[in-house]
Amino acid sequence: MQKTIKQLHLSKINKGTSTGSIWLEGKAEKLDSYSPVDGNLIASVVSTSKNDYEKVITQAQKAFQTWRLVPAPKRGEVVRQIGDQLRKYKQPLGELVSYEMGKSLQEGLGEVQEMIDICDFAVGLSRQLYGLTMHSERPGHRMYEQYHPLGLVGVISAFNFPVAVWAWNTMLAWVCGDVCIWKPSEKTPLTAVACQHIISGVFKQNQVPEGVSCLINGGREVGEWLSHDKRIPLISATGSTRMGKAIGAAVGERLGRSLLELGGNNAIIITENADMNIALVGSVFGAVGTAGQRCTTTRRLIIHEKVYKKFIEKLVNAYQQIKIGNPLDEKNHVGPLIDKDAVKAYTLSIESAIAEGGKVLVPGGVLKGKGFESGCYVKPCVIEAKNNFKIVQHETFAPILYVMKYKTMEEAIAMQNDVPQGLSSSIMSTNMREAELFLSHAGSDCGIANVNIGTSGAEIGGAFGGEKETGGGRESGSDAWKVYMRRQTNTINYTDKLPLAQGIKFDL
Repeated sequence: MQKTIKQLHLSKINKGTSTGSIWLEGKAEKLDSYSPVDGNLIASVVSTSKNDYEKVITQAQKAFQTWRLVPAPKRGEVVRQIGDQLRKYKQPLGELVSYEMGKSLQEGLGEVQEMIDICDFAVGLSRQLYGLTMHSERPGHRMYEQYHPLGLVGVISAFNFPVAVWAWNTMLAWVCGDVCIWKPSEKTPLTAVACQHIISGVFKQNQVPEGVSCLINGGREVGEWLSHDKRIPLISATGSTRMGKAIGAAVGERLGRSLLELGGNNAIIITENADMNIALVGSVFGAVGTAGQRCTTTRRLIIHEKVYKKFIEKLVNAYQQIKIGNPLDEKNHVGPLIDKDAVKAYTLSIESAIAEGGKVLVPGGVLKGKGFESGCYVKPCVIEAKNNFKIVQHETFAPILYVMKYKTMEEAIAMQNDVPQGLSSSIMSTNMREAELFLSHAGSDCGIANVNIGTSGAEIGGAFGGEKETGGGRESGSDAWKVYMRRQTNTINYTDKLPLAQGIKFDL
């Protein structure tokens, strides 16, 4: 890991505030980053002071005046070069993601690949920021709409995807002509510092103005500076529903825009017509991938009563084969939770489920002994429960899977929808009628609805996001770029007369 740290230009104590290639000294307290893998201190980052925050915003405002005038394809070329740099640093950055956050090395490398993919997507997008042309009701007039850069974009990211979600937002915002201020999770500050080092050389080589890519570090207070700042028209935030409600209220009060990607309580419906092998793989990976710490983690299985017993037997057997341990060892399927607070939430959730009448099918527990010294390793757990249990309605960021029966398709869809969150959902069925019903107006109420794949593993080509308490935001692909721009309708009169709309007469 020391080699990886060196490759990414990290030191024992790192400056945590940057406007691009310039790092501000800062005199705030340190953020210590401990790895949940072994409990060791990796390195420290100096938090952003209020004084340095003001310097960052001032520089970002100045940079925007220049960056917005750079042709979009030229901005796309810069992002293309960033993608090349990420390819160069994929291995060490993926290792750092895995070690600092705790996800498996394969998932860490996969997260960096998502960054590369969104760079590729953004490059093409830089030549496709289309508006529309429409016919005017007035003769000799032309109407069209165009999109302009929005300005400063604040990005608040979560620990579970410490670099990918930032890239989803930032690469699109940059080709749109915006500048970005990134506030990463205080639990994973080193990956953010590493990313800033990686892109700073590209920006310098292309003479990108200082302030287009800004980094600030710190806890809740630093995030509140962003969300209350009238100079920042858009805040994109990923995290808990509780956090999202606070940010949404703060941004809404100043009539700013917020893009919120919050909690998920995702279910897979397994019908009597399901391919059991596909259903098993999708369910297990969805439930235990990233140790249950994805917003798209599978938290509920809604299983038809005719196949319930048979599928549960397969599921329990599969759980016995899960290997838990150091995520940098590719033989292991599940790494640690992010910290001991997460372990506590995991333990309390299991206790709550049992207290409400849940039946444990695969026991959980905190692992101890050699290789588990950090105290953050837990066993994936399966509990037979009812959908209306209070704990089932709540999202716990841990590998706890609740299973339940259903009789009719309408009942299954109602159970799937009957939670406060609405991010991702899936149905496992080879029956076209069941699948199409699930995708219809009478089907899943989530932002993502899949057939014969799990709830996690979204591709960057499609817009990512959810409904209800998930926040309603959309990031990444499709036309998600529009949120980073302001829309303007233009009408041009190319005659020597001025006819008014709706036939109004105003003779002078």
